[in-house]
Amino acid sequence: MSSSSSLPLTPPFTASTAHAKVKTAQNLWNTQSPSTVTKAYTLTSIWRNRSTFLQGHSAIESFLEQKWAKEKNYRLRKELFSFNDNKIAVQFWYEYQDASDSMKWKRCYGLEDWTFDPDGKMRKRMMSGNDLEIGEGQRWFRDGVDVDSVEIGEEHW
Repeated sequence: MSSSSSLPLTPPFTASTAHAKVKTAQNLWNTQSPSTVTKAYTLTSIWRNRSTFLQGHSAIESFLEQKWAKEKNYRLRKELFSFNDNKIAVQFWYEYQDASDSMKWKRCYGLEDWTFDPDGKMRKRMMSGNDLEIGEGQRWFRDGVDVDSVEIGEEHW
């Protein structure tokens, strides 16, 4: 994951580089391109996504292909939760229409912890998330809205 800014997004992280790393990841995931997203991870990256355990590029790319085949109209926001030298914790929210559930709108609330190798690629990603069915009127991330401009109240943090 790199940024158009001049900040190196490699460990050890500062508040500025950790924030930039999170927003770079957010933008990358919002492309919904498994092959592009996978490049941000080490070749042997270890993942836990809810109850699914994965390792390596091919497993990650396959997982993301399946994820976005189910999660249509996906829009994600990530925010920095905490960081240290080579680790970042993230809080996130995303909305999608569930292709396996009559295209109902859902929002996932979750946390991730990331560990990076020295060149800035993620070598470990652990994700916990919970989905909630929402109505059209409850959506935050409507078409065309900048996900970073949406006010998310404390009750959702």
